[in-house]
Parts: sequence; C-alpha cells; structure tokens
Amino acid sequence: MAPLLSLILSLLAASVIAEDNALPTLSDVTAAEAFIEASEVVVIGFFETPSDETFGYKEFVEAAKSVKHIPVALCSDKEAWAKLSIVSDTVTIFRKADNHQDNLQLSETKKVEADGLARFITMNELRYITEYNQVTAVGLFQSEVKAHLLLFINRGSGDYQVLKDRLGALAPEFVGKFLFVLVHGVKSNEKSLGYLSLTSRDLWAFMTETQI
Repeated sequence: MAPLLSLILSLLAASVIAEDNALPTLSDVTAAEAFIEASEVVVIGFFETPSDETFGYKEFVEAAKSVKHIPVALCSDKEAWAKLSIVSDTVTIFRKADNHQDNLQLSETKKVEADGLARFITMNELRYITEYNQVTAVGLFQSEVKAHLLLFINRGSGDYQVLKDRLGALAPEFVGKFLFVLVHGVKSNEKSLGYLSLTSRDLWAFMTETQI
C-alpha cells in the first residue's frame, strides 16, 4: 500500500480531532500499525490519560511542534500498547529503515521538558548507521548531532560486511554524540566523494567531520 494512502487510512481510523492543532489519536491496533507503516520515522506518545494533568503530556505536545518533519500521534488503546510492547506512559520512536523502536518510559524519568523530548526524538530519528543518499542527507544535515563518523566503502569489497558490522556494534555507545554514516562508492555519490578528493578506487576510508 502506498505510504500516502496508508497515512490517510490511519488518520481516518483515528478518533476525531477536537482542535486544528491537536495531535491525531490512534484508536486501535490497525490505526497504530498503519500510522507506523506510513512513514520512515514516526513518533507515538502512549498516554493512558492524555490530559494536561498527566506527567509529561503537555511537554510531549509542545515537543511535537518543534519536530514538524516527523509524523506524531497519540495512543491510549491498551490492545495497541500490548501489540507494541508498551507497559506504561511512553514516548516511542519507530524507524522503518532498521525496524527499530526506541522507548522513553516516562515513569523512569524524574523530569520531563519539551526541549528534552524534542532532543530525544531528533537524536533517535536516524538509525544507528545511516546509508548516505540524497534522501537521508536531508535528515543528516538537519540533525542536532553535528559530529559525523563516515565510512567510505565499495559495497562489493571483501571488507564491506566486516567493517559495517564493527561500525554497527560501536554506534549504539555514541548515540547523541556521533552519527555513523556509510557512504558507498556509487555513481550517485561521486560528487560527495569528489569534495574530499576521493574516488571509488581510493576506498575504503574513514573520516570524521563536525558541522558548525
């Protein structure tokens, strides 16, 4: 099913939105799964009682305003919670690219601030290792994490899988500090390689960079 159609169906399945600026509410398992499937990255706030009096709720709604490039929704349906392994009020990021789910369980957090939730979302919207291309480049440059560790390598080389696996094992330790980027020596990346005076014949190579 096309992503746009999936998103439309998920929003139709959601409960009625009371205000123009309110977040969509996912009313059941079908709506939640369709919402997750519709985009590369989505965020769902699982709140048993979504009200201003609930710990973290106001901050979550406020944080959603600062990450407008990511679809955000609410879910109170306990069947959906069980399906997605949610046990208490939680802010969760779903990444389709590596089928990953990042949970921030609010009961284990002493203090919740909108800026902190927004940072949690932007730090985790990219997978542990991002394969560089024209689409992912936008997310990389918009990320609040400005330090990048880049591995330039040809996909068919003998070292490819070993180096990728080692990078993947290291990446979780540096979430929020470094973005790990895999740049393949393919024609579409020739311009990026050229900026660094590299060609596909020069690979593999490591590089770190920091955006200012």
